[in-house]
Amino acid sequence: KNCHQRTVRKPETLNCRSVMVTGASRGLGLQIVGSLAKSCHCPGKVIATAREPSRAKELRCLVEKYPNIHIVTLDVVNQESIANAAKEVEALVGEEGLSCLINNAGINVVANLEKVTAEQMMQNFETNSVAPLMITKTFLPLLKKAAARSTGMGIHRAAVINMTSLLGSVELNWGANANNFKWYPYRTSKAALNMVTRCLAVDLEADGILCTAIHPGWVRTDMGGAEAPLSTEESISSVLSVIGNLSEKDHGGFLRYTAETLPW
Repeated sequence: KNCHQRTVRKPETLNCRSVMVTGASRGLGLQIVGSLAKSCHCPGKVIATAREPSRAKELRCLVEKYPNIHIVTLDVVNQESIANAAKEVEALVGEEGLSCLINNAGINVVANLEKVTAEQMMQNFETNSVAPLMITKTFLPLLKKAAARSTGMGIHRAAVINMTSLLGSVELNWGANANNFKWYPYRTSKAALNMVTRCLAVDLEADGILCTAIHPGWVRTDMGGAEAPLSTEESISSVLSVIGNLSEKDHGGFLRYTAETLPW
């Protein structure tokens, strides 16, 4: 079978028992799964979710090569699908719980003031803002199980990573950056996701579950476009390095893939 491996700059390591990645059939999600699978110290279980696994050819190629990758069907905007996925993941992780949830699935609905519709706003908001919250809420019992096995705060215990965007920064939406990206649905949905991350951080701090929003950079994917400066390998190599080094100081934070703090 034609299952070509992508090359990465360096091995990626996450010191945790299990990782679940939403939107893993392509783009950044697929790269996260591939980079972890090929690392020297891969988590025991890498759970890759996709809305239609039968169509995720590259992901299925990875599963054939790496037995610790598990594909779970998940439509992130369907509550029944979320509940079913949680049961399947619970069967995989058992009493160890889920160490790390990476809410990566997202869409980009591009519309300026002249063209934007209410339907476009709701579509982007549902996938990029509401879905990560509902998924985290549903998987919370599994995250709490993992958190109960350790102390401190970080990827070694339990974490929720929301893949956000610099374009969700209210402060940075000014000047040239604002003029170049007049994307009402996408920008507002990512700003909302940033607030979801902070709200989760407040609520889950007592459980020791780290919550952080990370901007992966402008990446050459179907969503990012061919003119983007970063490859998926470059972005995810840096993102996984940041995730692996998160600690209490990053709880509730908004970080760039370079580990710099971004303004809200």
